[in-house]
Amino acid sequence: MYSFDLDRPVTLEAALAALKAEDAQPLGGGQTLIPALKQRLAAPSRLVSLAAIPDLCGIDLEGETLTIGAATPHAMVAGQAGAYPALAALAGGIGDPAVRNRGTIGGSLANNDPSACYPAAVLGSGAVICTNIREIAADDFFEGMFATALEDGEIIIRVRFPVPQAACYRKFDHPASRFALAGAFVARFPGSVRVAITGVSEEGVFRWSEAEAALSARFAPDALEGVSLPPEGMIEDLHGSSAYRAHLAGVMTRRAVAAMV
Repeated sequence: MYSFDLDRPVTLEAALAALKAEDAQPLGGGQTLIPALKQRLAAPSRLVSLAAIPDLCGIDLEGETLTIGAATPHAMVAGQAGAYPALAALAGGIGDPAVRNRGTIGGSLANNDPSACYPAAVLGSGAVICTNIREIAADDFFEGMFATALEDGEIIIRVRFPVPQAACYRKFDHPASRFALAGAFVARFPGSVRVAITGVSEEGVFRWSEAEAALSARFAPDALEGVSLPPEGMIEDLHGSSAYRAHLAGVMTRRAVAAMV
């Protein structure tokens, strides 16, 4: 690991000021960045920790909207987001206890790992990502593998989730990392259904429009008969072929729907 300076501001204003320094990089829970530093895959000269800023941590329910601070760890979401059970269950299935107590929702979204769970929840819910300068709809936030709409100097402050009528997340996870080899987040709203798939595509999380149309017409597992994802553009590695991952996405989607009916 290369040497670096660490800032630990306690206010958002101080954090934004520190991030203006040359080569400064924000640090959330460090579940991706710290391993990258250890392997010398990243070498920022200054890290700005966001973990000690009270305004960035917490969960609030107002009406049918659940707002989660960017520095809120997965374990807190799992334990305190009872107003959105599917989201709480998703958070409780991320990694292991150490990851859940250190990793944050904002860090996960900013990193946008193609096999991460939170991007599926955000996209499947139609959530809004609030940064220090603007609000970004989930449909506009994810731009490909490890790529988002965030600009230089822009950090996530909070995420607003509309609470659906019903929702469920099902994933086929890697037994060691608990990342999704295929995951499906299905959310049912009045008059519409959203389906977000993670762990499958080379482009990262995406909405499965064909499944959404079928389920909006009739919400039942067998409504997805004959609906499938093409293997083209899907991840292929030692864990499975592209066709295997495309098939798994369909299986996970049907399981999520079955759990909701």
